[in-house]
Amino acid sequence: MAEMLKASFPEKRIYAVGEEDPSLHFLYRLDTVEDHVYNEALVIVCDTANEERVCDQRYVKGKMVIKIDHHPNEDPYGDVLWVDTTASSASEMIYEFYLFGKDKGLKMSTEAARLIYAGIVGDTGRFLFPSTKPRTFQYASELIQYGFEFKELYDQLYNTKLNVARLQGYVLQSFTLHASGAAHIILTKEILGKFEVVPSEASQLVGVLGSIEGITAWVFFIEEDDLIRVRLRSRGPVINTIAQKYKGGGHPMAAGASVYSWDEAEAVLADLEEVCRNN
Repeated sequence: MAEMLKASFPEKRIYAVGEEDPSLHFLYRLDTVEDHVYNEALVIVCDTANEERVCDQRYVKGKMVIKIDHHPNEDPYGDVLWVDTTASSASEMIYEFYLFGKDKGLKMSTEAARLIYAGIVGDTGRFLFPSTKPRTFQYASELIQYGFEFKELYDQLYNTKLNVARLQGYVLQSFTLHASGAAHIILTKEILGKFEVVPSEASQLVGVLGSIEGITAWVFFIEEDDLIRVRLRSRGPVINTIAQKYKGGGHPMAAGASVYSWDEAEAVLADLEEVCRNN
């Protein structure tokens, strides 16, 4: 969105801010801005369902806030809301915004096309998730015509570091499958330290249990310094209601939250088992 707006309105000061994920530095680096930059600013928050999950909470200082998201609108924050739960990704929505505005002054750059394409690929699991629609393939085919190296992009998106691959082996050997069809894996700080993997890298592995026979839904518990990340995935049962119970959110089949004790983690697992048994 930022790159598209920069190409369209070069006279404007446009920043992309938030919390960086080091594994995505090859895609983009975010801006660092002072508080006063938000004064009288238009703030566009993308792909964030819950207000408390906006990683730069200074967004509330802006003059106007626009929410663009494809998750269920359980937390309708902002002055203008565009929420489309049928979209495969917020990136798909941003491309639709371009299609709407291209005759009204919006311009697409090669860099913007590369980033939008990467967002679609990532959020659809390389076009494998049920959210992928015919329009998703159509948009992807149009985006690659902007001439970026999409093979190089794929290589970077799905390049796996050796230590992460070894942690993946640990996950496959160590997860627990319950009679209900629920599965879970606990990745403590000690385990992450042993494999020299940071929590964001561990979160990339949440999909590895998705093709294992007998698993209906599963959860990764990933310990950080002051909280435990909860990564929920499903092959059928609706699990975003569990995430919402713990002040998280997401899609019916892919959601997340944070808990602050292992007792809470056990409660999440109990909720997941119950959902699987009732499916």
